[in-house]
Amino acid sequence: MKKRKVPMRKDIVTGEMAPKKDLVRIVRDKDNNVSVDPTGKKSGRGAYISLNVAIAKRAQKERTFDQVFETKVDAKFYDDLVDYVDHQQARRKLFEDGKA
Repeated sequence: MKKRKVPMRKDIVTGEMAPKKDLVRIVRDKDNNVSVDPTGKKSGRGAYISLNVAIAKRAQKERTFDQVFETKVDAKFYDDLVDYVDHQQARRKLFEDGKA
């Protein structure tokens, strides 16, 4: 059986390459609205960040998405991002423990 190629993306906070499924896409649409894109299919300029709370907090502290998207991003977005990443990390851990 042929091995499938794993799509890789770059985490904009750490600069490391990681499998796409271990990252979450953040998108800026044409109206300069920045939001989390859990499906990875929203139209607009996208950037990826690791599903790690420490990295999300680092992005919040450094205001990474302000620089990447060249726009002023609301502080509430960063709070929502940290909450989303925390939730996804907890879900992943729960379901991985369930498999074993």
